[in-house]
Parts: sequence; structure tokens; C-alpha cells
Amino acid sequence: MRYLVLGSSLRGLADATRLAVADGAQVMLFDAERPGAPDDLADRVTVLSPVWSANVLDNVDRVITSPWFAETRSPLSEVLAAGIDVITEAGFGLEHLDVPVVAITGTNGKTTVTEVTTAMLEGSGIAALAAGNIGRPVSAIRQGDAEVLVLELSSYQLRFLGPFDPSACAILNLAADHLDWHGSMDAYIDAKARIFADAGPETVLAYNADDALVSSLASAASCRTVACSGVSLPLGGNGVRGDEIIIEGCAFNAAHIDETYRFNLVVAGTLARSLGATNGAVGAVIESFVPGPHRRELVGIVGGVAFVNDSKATNPHATVAAVAAFPSVILLAGGRNKGLDLQPLANVEPVKAIVTFGESGRDIAALSTGRAAYAGNLDDAFRVAIEIAEPGDTILLSPGCASFDEFTSYEERGRYFRDLVSTLDGAA
Repeated sequence: MRYLVLGSSLRGLADATRLAVADGAQVMLFDAERPGAPDDLADRVTVLSPVWSANVLDNVDRVITSPWFAETRSPLSEVLAAGIDVITEAGFGLEHLDVPVVAITGTNGKTTVTEVTTAMLEGSGIAALAAGNIGRPVSAIRQGDAEVLVLELSSYQLRFLGPFDPSACAILNLAADHLDWHGSMDAYIDAKARIFADAGPETVLAYNADDALVSSLASAASCRTVACSGVSLPLGGNGVRGDEIIIEGCAFNAAHIDETYRFNLVVAGTLARSLGATNGAVGAVIESFVPGPHRRELVGIVGGVAFVNDSKATNPHATVAAVAAFPSVILLAGGRNKGLDLQPLANVEPVKAIVTFGESGRDIAALSTGRAAYAGNLDDAFRVAIEIAEPGDTILLSPGCASFDEFTSYEERGRYFRDLVSTLDGAA
């Protein structure tokens, strides 16, 4: 068997290469940025030139790819045109494991649900391991490392995951995202639906009953579906009643949690219970829940103005949800567009004003029909927002775009926002 590994320096690909070599395969590595092989494999693989040539495909039976390679662009587009079998690092890793898997996907909320599900299982005495798009790459996991794998799977990973029958899975929501990678909304939806496409009748699919597109996909699933909601209690499903989260008839206090996170907790509880989590562990996690870093994170209150870091919001859908959680918002939005329609971001309601920045900032401001200003970079936008803000307002960094024009990641962008707040007089 002859393998080509695309993106040998990227996350998880070295581990996938080790698996392929251990299988006895002949392996070639291609990486345009940092060509090379792991030290322990230097004499066992072939490192290709960093200048891509489609001629190498003449000697390839299968390709293991990093999610960084878009299916619409070379070299992956040429691999597909040649009809060569393609699998992602996550899918290749799963081929080498025999363990129950919980899989989570959606446009927003994946990391939260993955982390919470894992915590509920661990609290029940089940050795659960979060992996995939967070935690360890799947190819780095070995049999016996965990009793249950909880995988956050992006559309990139799902697109070429291979046959997949999880014990439980979830689709949280669907809105336009990563269209520059997939090429169309239909292709993006098809990739997300891969999470349950091969699931058997015993698989539990937790789905968003309040998302029409997700509900439509779930209606065609052949596995066992469970309707979930963050605002109501669906008939026969799990959801919310007043200030309580209801999972399989058991009520948990959720008075301190907004509806978006209530939904995430409902799904996590549904998944965890299907794998044997106890009601006690589920309730303990719900009642102690605090959103993770860069997710509607209250950074400080200065002069009666709250500063909230929601840098993790990298698409308009996430920003719309974040704005709804606060009564009077000055929104900081912008960055690098991912081929998405920015109109929802430009006119999200209710906001007092929107201050834009980054590559897409001018476009967002031009689309806005309300009070809007373009301020260049995040530093400048922050200063403009302070000039506008009054006691009772929330200055919300919820960019709705990727960070890669000005920052290396959404985490770096969020940390920079925190640092800006810390410089203000009276910051607390």
C-alpha cells in the first residue's frame, strides 16, 4: 500500500504517518511550508519537494490529509480528480481503534459540548478522553487509552472521515461557515451530515429541535434521534422548563445559564447519559458550569461598562447568538471573512453601535443600516467603542470572522482584548 500524507508538519499528521508505517505502508510526505519527516521516521519515509507536482499521484493508493487542505484547491482537488481514496487524520486514527465514540459537530458550540460531555462521563467514573478538533489528535490515541472517546469533529474532518458508526453523536446547529473551503453551502451541509450517515439503529443522534435545517437532516437519519432544545421541552426529547434543564425526565437547576449554553448542556447531558453517565454527575457539571475562555467571557467592568470576550465567535451565526445574551451592546466585529454573507453580522439586533476592524471591517460597516464605524485594527476599534459606551452598556468582542488577518488565532485575539481592558483605569 502506498500512502501520501498531505501536511506532514500539521497537527496529528506525524502520528498518522507513524500508524501508516507501522501498517507496513510505503509513505510519502508533502508539506509546502515545513517539508520534513519526524526524526524517528526519517529513514522510513520519502519527503517530497515543497513544490507540488501532480505527477506524484501516479504512485499513490491512498491520501491522508490535514484539514488545512481545501477540497476545492490543489493539491487535494487533483487527488479527488484522480479518483484516489482520501481520508482525514481523524478517520485514519479511528480505523486503528475499537472503542465507543461520541461525536459532536455543528457550526458553533462544538468545543463546549465536547468538554462538558467528557466531564459528565468522567464524573461518572468512566475514563473518557476528549479528542479530534481539541485535545489529542485521534491518530495519537492508542487502544486502551480511554473507555470512551468524545470527538469534536469539524466539517473538514468529517468530509473525508470514512465509514463511521458512533455510539452517539450530535449536530448542534447549521449556518454558513467555511464556504471558502467546501465551495458551497450544500457541500458544507453534506460534510456535517456525515456524522450520522453510516450510523446504525442503536446510535443516539441528539439534534437541535429549534434549527429547521438540522431537524430536516435528522428526520432522514436511520438511527435513534433525540430532539434537544435550549428554550423549551420538545415532546419526547430533552430541553428546558423554566429555569430547569430536563434530561430523561430528571430536572437540573440552570438559572444562571443563558439559553445558548442551556442548549449545549442539554445535548451534552443527552450524549453522556446514553453512554452511562449518572444523573448525579450530569447535575454536578450543569450546576457548576462556566463558559470556557474566549466564549462570552466577562473580562471586567469599568465605569459601569462590561467588557466581554467572545473571540471564539468566528462566524455571523455565533455573533448573533452572543449579542442576544446582553441588553445593550456595542459590538466589535471584523477580521478575515471565510466566504460568508456578512449581512447578518452587519445588522445583528439589538445593538447600540457596531465598530468594525480588520480585512472585512469596511464591508461590514458599509452593509450596516444602523450606527456603524470602521476603525482599522482591534486596538483602534476598542478605543472608539470606549468613546461611545455609557454605564450599562456591554462592549462585546464577537468578531463573526476569522482572526488570521491580524492574529494567529482566536485565542491570541481574545488575549489581546483582555490586555486592552486591563490597561483601563479602574479595571476589575
